[in-house]
Amino acid sequence: MTDAKVGIIGLGSYLPEKILSNADLEKMVDTTDQWIVERTGIRTRHIARNDQATSDLALEASRRALADSGLIATALDLIIVATVTPDMFFPSTSCIVQEKLGAFEAACFDLNAACTGWLYALDVAWQCIRIGRYRNALVVGAEKLTAITDWQDRNTCVLFGDGAGAAILGRTTDGSEIISSYLGADGRWGKLLYLPGGGSRAPASHETVDQRLHYLKMEGKEVFKQAVTAMVRSAEAALERARMSVDEIACVIPHQANLRIMSAVAKKLGIPSEKLCITVDHCGNLSAASIPVALDEAVKQGTIAKGDTVLLVAFGGGFTWGAMVVRI
Repeated sequence: MTDAKVGIIGLGSYLPEKILSNADLEKMVDTTDQWIVERTGIRTRHIARNDQATSDLALEASRRALADSGLIATALDLIIVATVTPDMFFPSTSCIVQEKLGAFEAACFDLNAACTGWLYALDVAWQCIRIGRYRNALVVGAEKLTAITDWQDRNTCVLFGDGAGAAILGRTTDGSEIISSYLGADGRWGKLLYLPGGGSRAPASHETVDQRLHYLKMEGKEVFKQAVTAMVRSAEAALERARMSVDEIACVIPHQANLRIMSAVAKKLGIPSEKLCITVDHCGNLSAASIPVALDEAVKQGTIAKGDTVLLVAFGGGFTWGAMVVRI
């Protein structure tokens, strides 16, 4: 069973209808469109409605991925939702998605590896199917980051959006497969990108609310340096495990955090700009949803064709990082 090929057999994504532009942000905080674009490459981002939770975004992306795969929900036997913005601590967002889909044959759990979460989840599902434990897995990256965004912090509120991307994994016979994976982490850097309030360390109280501890905190300059180094190392490791070179890669989809980070990574890896998939300009940073949304968009728009080999690479809070080589 360990030699069985496992690949992506369906993709889907969902972005909320409401769009927040840089011009809108100019009216909210001390910033400008020029400042945001020059530093991040972001022009617009999608914002979920107040009555939409992460599971609602995940549900729509999952339905689209199922339709793309040709499977019905009861064919799923594993659901993993990668997120840092679950509906609640428990039950898991994956269980909520399962109930809404009617996928009652599936085992469910959430996975938190921040922006690298979807790659971590994809790796877990890949291994579970390879060893024969499961047949078909739904792997979702979904975030409502605006729920933890401090709209008074001009350095972070311009970065994030909401959305979800999903993939169905199963056994393949058409050449599509996950070829290699590399994951890593270093908890020593955790305090550079984190959400301090709401957990057992600082449970919700008047004090934590007054101190604005329930919003994401980030040391941008240091995160930038660590992100570039870790993403380059991850990409090189995944390519080495695949026994492939950058020249054999048709498209590179990095975590869409910041255009300057992605450009720096591409330059160090020797990746030409035409091979770099960019969605950050109209989506912003979607954390765990970033890569699956970009992958679905690239496939649907024809940027990636059947048989193409794609390099996925990410970095996130924790710190976590990883990369995968996937043939579509």
